[in-house]
Amino acid sequence: MELSSLETKLLREIQRDTSQSLADLSDRCGMAQSTVWRKLADFEKAGLIKGRVAVLDPAQLGCALCALASVTLVNHAEETVNAFTRLMSGHPQIIECLSVSGAADYHLKIRVADMAAYEAFMTRVLLRSHYIKEVHSSFVLREIKSTTELPIGVT
Repeated sequence: MELSSLETKLLREIQRDTSQSLADLSDRCGMAQSTVWRKLADFEKAGLIKGRVAVLDPAQLGCALCALASVTLVNHAEETVNAFTRLMSGHPQIIECLSVSGAADYHLKIRVADMAAYEAFMTRVLLRSHYIKEVHSSFVLREIKSTTELPIGVT
């Protein structure tokens, strides 16, 4: 999708803070409020804006431990991949599941309260799955950068 510089600025602004009012967005982007409203509606209709969310503090909500798990499946048959996909979708602790190239088939980002909760999740969910061959876990010691903002207009 080809975007004007004003459209790019608008998208950057709502990525930064989606709670801004139309008036604030209008001021920051140099567009009339009606234009901002119409552009946002157009972006949503086109599927460019997939949703509007709040970024919450995981530590304050009992999800302080962040684990990164590399998962290898037993095979790549359609049934296996579909079953694995259903398994991933059914657990809110898995906040990202990415199909990747390399030694593993998938990388998971998992949020739980602590190491005991992660061990329980691994034991009850991942290691009991007939579709998973291996899981290798790493644990985030400190988040250096974490953002949901896409690098719009950056070359």
